[in-house]
Amino acid sequence: MSEWPVQIIRSERRRRTVQALLTDGRIEVRVPAGLDPSEESRLVEGIVAKVVRKQTSASADLVTRATFLARKHDLPEAESIVWSSRQNMRWGSCTPGDKRIRISDRIADAPAWVVDSVIVHELAHIVVRNHGPEFQELVGRYELTERARGYLMAMGEGRRDR
Repeated sequence: MSEWPVQIIRSERRRRTVQALLTDGRIEVRVPAGLDPSEESRLVEGIVAKVVRKQTSASADLVTRATFLARKHDLPEAESIVWSSRQNMRWGSCTPGDKRIRISDRIADAPAWVVDSVIVHELAHIVVRNHGPEFQELVGRYELTERARGYLMAMGEGRRDR
């Protein structure tokens, strides 16, 4: 499940929420005492995955990648690009007016060419807001776009992300 050991701490005071912290090389998960074991297992697995994603995404340099890709594919540079843990339905999003890009941390441990494809997709939205032919031409400048789409489709189990 994780490269860090997981310690579950059951609390009589905790009623509904679950909390996880990476401390001293382990993930401490605090859960309400008396939870059904299957519910506890589901909640622990979900929050541990979130902590791992956050740690993984923190190590990738999105700014450097985005700057390189913008210059290589003749696209505008983003003013800011950050990982987001709040994007559950999209792989990335862009606010064209101020050139801010957010990339879902759900793809933080995907191959670099997949992350690069999402970055190029969002950089293209700075120029074109829709997914029409002009947009497709810009996105198509990245040579692994189709391959990355297939990877993301499989990862999203057929959902139409991005």
